[in-house]
Amino acid sequence: MDTTELLQRIETIEDGMDKLKNTIFAMKMTDIRKYPANYEALSTDAALRAEHLACQLRNIIFTTAVLPKPEYMDRAVKAQGIQFRTDGNLLIIRLPGLLPKRKTRANIGYINDPLYCGIKSYLAEHPIPVFTDCVVCFIQVYDRKLPLRRIRDYDNMEFKQILDTISPFVLKDDSGIYCDSYHTTNLGDEDYTLINIMEKSLFPAWLRSRKDQVSDLSEIS
Repeated sequence: MDTTELLQRIETIEDGMDKLKNTIFAMKMTDIRKYPANYEALSTDAALRAEHLACQLRNIIFTTAVLPKPEYMDRAVKAQGIQFRTDGNLLIIRLPGLLPKRKTRANIGYINDPLYCGIKSYLAEHPIPVFTDCVVCFIQVYDRKLPLRRIRDYDNMEFKQILDTISPFVLKDDSGIYCDSYHTTNLGDEDYTLINIMEKSLFPAWLRSRKDQVSDLSEIS
């Protein structure tokens, strides 16, 4: 990439950062109790702008070859707080924040690219058998300090692209023949998403263990 093209891209990013800053300022000035719809629109716009900016900056790194993509993505996994662990025959993945709404202009590559590299690296060091007849459980955890009206319908959230990223590494197939999905919601100290993957034979016991726990949602309903 020549210097002129590089500077043009940097200036585009600067312009995007100015717009992001203005949107965040508007969020600060908006009363979420009086104008929840306005606040939702502003916060969503800010988050999407930030994701787009992150992807633009990544592309500069990759096109200028200042850092190999695998090395950068390893750092991105740590920076975002993407976590992987196994508990017996259970694979648990933690993603930062909530999954975006479907049919938005969200650049889900922001999370998908590090997720792809992260799970590939994790399984290279912690190999597990491929799940052949499994349940994938998506747990949306919402910050309990924020209004409950933020909680969205499951069919309005982008699960498919996340599953498409994970499935080649750990699933025989993500079709309905081999894979069921389960969705639930919790309250916690911050927003995040948990993905639990297990064989179907383990799912009833896993579900009972969750129902035996006192639910934050049932406590306040």
